[in-house]
Amino acid sequence: MLLRRQVQPLSPSPVARLIEAASGIILGKEVQIRLSLACLLARGHLLIEDVPGVGKTTLAHVLAKSLGLQFQRIQFTSDMLPADILGVAVYERDGGGFKFHPGPIFAQVILADEVNRATPKTQSALLEAMEEHQVTAEGETRKLPEPFFVIATQNPSESVGTFPLPESQLDRFLMRIELGYPDRDAERALLAGVDRRDLLATLEPCMTPAELVELQENVQAVHVAPALLDYVQAIVEHTRRAPDFAAGLSPRAALALVHSARAWALIEGRDKVIPEDVQAVLPGVATHRLRPAQDGTRRVDTGALLLAAVPIP
Repeated sequence: MLLRRQVQPLSPSPVARLIEAASGIILGKEVQIRLSLACLLARGHLLIEDVPGVGKTTLAHVLAKSLGLQFQRIQFTSDMLPADILGVAVYERDGGGFKFHPGPIFAQVILADEVNRATPKTQSALLEAMEEHQVTAEGETRKLPEPFFVIATQNPSESVGTFPLPESQLDRFLMRIELGYPDRDAERALLAGVDRRDLLATLEPCMTPAELVELQENVQAVHVAPALLDYVQAIVEHTRRAPDFAAGLSPRAALALVHSARAWALIEGRDKVIPEDVQAVLPGVATHRLRPAQDGTRRVDTGALLLAAVPIP
């Protein structure tokens, strides 16, 4: 009698585990979770903007804990100084000199909570760290740990007590996403379920730092065909010609679009980028980098406008 060999089910990938774990805490927001993960796999920084109470900080906590990296939370306030982020040199009587005490920026994942409540001077303390993964304090340049991610949250600019992020600061964020209100079913499950803080306390890392680095390297290996680059260039060129925008997307934004599309393709299990990958990440990459030519109170869906204006080659 022949015995049939039992096939063991394949264990889910680290990406699938992270998405599943995050979706169990942030209900009904799988697309936003995937966009956040794509941003981090593409070695970018993430900005989460929305009204208070929709889960911005919770999502940032979930991402930080799921990645299994060293984590620091910085609560931004109007009276915060750059030294509160970068660190400060303190005179020590025993040693007869100054010793630098690193600030909370010296961690692998930084949650910059309500970043637009700080003054522009304090906000600028993040610029060098986000762009060059180093900080200059007390006349000395110090490297930050690797990998290094900033996950920032901010309230809408019309909220009381906020300072708008300058364009140079916004451009350092690879993506900006919004969560929005949950649908009726997700909100009912939220009301009837366990407190999100209790679930967050039990969350275990879904990948090791080595797995994260490997995934980031795999993102760079995802193939981008010349026709796909034509599509990206067509989108960028449209923003530079269209009278709707004060200025078009920069080459850095075009690179961000390609990197993000590669990461999205990897999450979807593909080894090459297709136009739908570009379309999926375009709103998150482009919207915060484009300013309307005429200021107005009405918010425009920039991503939808670009997708409608630029056909796939």
